Amino acid sequence: MRQIPVDTTNATVMVAKAPQPKVKDRRTGEIALDKDGVTLMTVEVMFSTPDEVEILKLTVPAPGVSEDLAMGTPVALTGLVASAWENEFNGQKRHGIAFRAVAVTSLAAAGTPWSRSRSVPRG
Repeated sequence: MRQIPVDTTNATVMVAKAPQPKVKDRRTGEIALDKDGVTLMTVEVMFSTPDEVEILKLTVPAPGVSEDLAMGTPVALTGLVASAWENEFNGQKRHGIAFRAVAVTSLAAAGTPWSRSRSVPRG
């Protein structure tokens, strides 16, 4: 399957839903692993460009997911690629685009302008 690199340089990306283990089989609850046996995670992000805003569901290896990714956390996406997919289930064809990243890294480190603007005034 061909993977197409996604340019994120002009995008603002924030976590839309906290990371969850990717489920391979909904009936059994089996968690998805990559070819090396590493747990895969699903991270939903708001991907905003000057012209459009979309919610993307990314697959990311667990070691590439920053801790404490809560809704609204600004993030950087490393190695984001898109792949077209198609399958047939019960005689119906389905298709779409899958997104995968090497890492999702929080940009809300202490002392950044974003984290200061979100702090609660003390007084």
